[in-house]
Amino acid sequence: MVAYTLSILAAVGAVALTALLFRRVKRAGEDRDPSGPSAAHAGAMLSAMFLLVFAIAIIVPWTTADAARLNTHAESQAAVDAYWAAADLPGSAPEEVRRSLREYVAFVVRDEWPVMADGKMHPVGAERMDDLRGRVTELQTRDNDEEDAKAGVLEQLSAISTARAQRTADAAASPPDGLLLLTILTGVLVIVFPFLAGARPRGLAMLPLLATAALLGFGTYLTWDISHAFAGPLAVGPEAFQGALQEFARITGGM
Repeated sequence: MVAYTLSILAAVGAVALTALLFRRVKRAGEDRDPSGPSAAHAGAMLSAMFLLVFAIAIIVPWTTADAARLNTHAESQAAVDAYWAAADLPGSAPEEVRRSLREYVAFVVRDEWPVMADGKMHPVGAERMDDLRGRVTELQTRDNDEEDAKAGVLEQLSAISTARAQRTADAAASPPDGLLLLTILTGVLVIVFPFLAGARPRGLAMLPLLATAALLGFGTYLTWDISHAFAGPLAVGPEAFQGALQEFARITGGM
């Protein structure tokens, strides 16, 4: 934060020093016109700065939500693959492992997803997965087929845990600190800049400014509303896990 403040002060100081130097040049004239070169240049730079900040504030949450959506499909697919691989486990393990997978996925859809909208994860989910991995690891196999099935299930459970860790990071992810504040600040400056430059629009000339202010306000609110991957208009839903539950039912019904 100190570095940012110093960079701002350095830029302001450079402008002040340049203005002071050019005031000593005899041929330098006053520029008080709202449509003069100073106002035109500053207005263009403010608009460019707002567009840059606004683009970052939109793109960062968009790409985060897109990656989070792909990750939910990876996690749910790993659960389905583990469900298939459990068929050749010894004894009653296939039914127990499959039941645990159904309960885990149903838990994610029913109990964990609402919590993720607040950027958190339900601690019970990780406990369920750790318990399942521990029980599969302790299974005693009798031949190569059962050993291969055990290894396959553990591989998919590891993939689920990895995807779950990524989902935890996605739920807590947010745009860089200060980005929303900078979006608001540059948006306000774009709106009030004509008045700061000396323009005094009246009547119908106010309509474009009001329309611009409304659009900038909506855009700024949008950057805040989409800042989390599991909440807002871009929220990632549990469709992938709901599809996994349907696949579980199909596999069980087909066995």
